[in-house]
Amino acid sequence: MRFSTLRWLGAGVAVLAAGSTLAQNSPLAGLTDPEIEILGQPVDPTVRKATAIVNGDVITDTDIDQRLNLVLAANQGQVSDDERTRLRLQVLRNLIDEKLQIQEATAQEVRIAQDEVDQAFTRVASNFRMSSDQFDEFLKARGTSQTSLKQQIHAELAWSRLLRRRVEPFVNVGDDEVQALIDRLNAAKGTEEFRIAEIFLTATAENAEQVRENAQRIVDQVRQGGSFIAYARQFSEASTAAVGGDLGWVRPAQLSPELAPVVESLPRGDVSNPIQIPGGFAIIALVDKRQVLAADPKDAVLAVKQITVPLPADVTQQQAAGIVQRLQAGTQGMGGCGGAEALAESFGGNVVANDQVRLGDLPPQLQEIMEPMQIGQSTPPFGTREDGIRVLVLCGREDPPDAGAPSFDQLYAQMEESKVAMAARRYLRDLRRDAVIDYR
Repeated sequence: MRFSTLRWLGAGVAVLAAGSTLAQNSPLAGLTDPEIEILGQPVDPTVRKATAIVNGDVITDTDIDQRLNLVLAANQGQVSDDERTRLRLQVLRNLIDEKLQIQEATAQEVRIAQDEVDQAFTRVASNFRMSSDQFDEFLKARGTSQTSLKQQIHAELAWSRLLRRRVEPFVNVGDDEVQALIDRLNAAKGTEEFRIAEIFLTATAENAEQVRENAQRIVDQVRQGGSFIAYARQFSEASTAAVGGDLGWVRPAQLSPELAPVVESLPRGDVSNPIQIPGGFAIIALVDKRQVLAADPKDAVLAVKQITVPLPADVTQQQAAGIVQRLQAGTQGMGGCGGAEALAESFGGNVVANDQVRLGDLPPQLQEIMEPMQIGQSTPPFGTREDGIRVLVLCGREDPPDAGAPSFDQLYAQMEESKVAMAARRYLRDLRRDAVIDYR
């Protein structure tokens, strides 16, 4: 059974829509002199050539252009020229980080076989419902290439494996920490938990304002229709970047004091403004929410009958509206699922039954309508001229059992991952500090 995006047209009827002062004893104190003379032209970072040599490894203009086009493709190219310039500089910084990650992995004898990269590329292609060859053509048509994406995949795999070897063994999570979290979760039963995604940008005291501005521009782009997942993959410095920033289900008790109140106040599907946290700025997207240790209503399994009434090819909008009204009136008086077949026959339609429809797999509009529905009730009509007018009749519902608390091992792994992520940021910071980078 296939459902598409719904557009609701009044009366419950729906159709498918086809700077600071320096200390006097500081060696830099003289820089406060208002008569200081600049000998030479200042450098404008926005016009710096986007080519760099990182510890001997070259990043070319082509590398940057192709990676930039990956970001633009996720935003349908709808970015201003100024934003494109800023994105280009951010892409350069990301490519520098990738070089550092791959170089460090190589120095630590971490090897990623080409077969692993190719398999990951195939998985990405399948997410777009394409074969590898089709996805390659898709990328080429957008001014990028599989080489650029595979380089990013290679860096992600190498960095992840390096962290497992060099960081994870030295990260400790105490059993008492895990048990304390379990106790807090049990005490919070019935309160809300949230599925969130994150973008994290590292900042220091010196560049905090610039990073905040960059983060706000990302927020603005996402709110205008850009892909949060794409921005997370390209710009986030958190370990979740490889999975589009997805943090999974978390409770406020598991979040930092800076993030918890923001997440609790976000509407479902919204994106936060930049939030300053230790080490940088976070952007949070609220994917979904539910009650802690309670059954998720979206896991309910529904038995439904779908009534489909075909429309003549030459039907007018007025005629279609009349059919919709009569069909809706008919569903209200048909006596539940048992009358679906007779009603469909009277309209020249047909009925398809399905008793394994997960509520959460339906489009959001249908979820909102069907969650409170009682057995025998029907949705408002929806459909298209091509597919006909459809109605879902609820014939049964199996609600999920209450969820149990996450296991000790699950929480241990989650806490360990959080500590590894913090250590990974420090690791990358040290690599940046020691790197020799020549901008051309």
